[in-house]
Amino acid sequence: MSLIPHEPFRHLDNIRREFDRFLTSEIPAIRTSLAQNFGNPNIDIYETENDVLVTCDLPGLEKKDDVNIHIDNNLLTISGSVNRVNEMKEHHLHRQERFSGHFQRSISLPSRVSAENVKATYKNGVLEIRMPKLQSDTRKRIDVDFN
Repeated sequence: MSLIPHEPFRHLDNIRREFDRFLTSEIPAIRTSLAQNFGNPNIDIYETENDVLVTCDLPGLEKKDDVNIHIDNNLLTISGSVNRVNEMKEHHLHRQERFSGHFQRSISLPSRVSAENVKATYKNGVLEIRMPKLQSDTRKRIDVDFN
């Protein structure tokens, strides 16, 4: 019978390898589900020649007062709350995955926008915000004085 030397850290190395594999392959799915569950809604940003368009998944809003939109120094902040009524109070809840509670998301915009003439619409659980770009001409011709 041969003896095998005891290597206590060999198992830790295997655990580290498995953990590294988990972080590189599984974390995007976990990050997405955690963001939705902790009040950090997903946002898409599009830019056209004249506008910046933001779409945000916010299922469960029922009225205007449920959402607030602020633009300050090219930072868009969307906040509010989703209040879900538990229709099945007398039943035993086994799992709750739909978000309920306060949410907030702040994001820098890709271009400078005007806070005037912003249009926000909510349809089928998606908030769409259309913001006109500031049309500032940053190029200025400088005349040179020749004596």
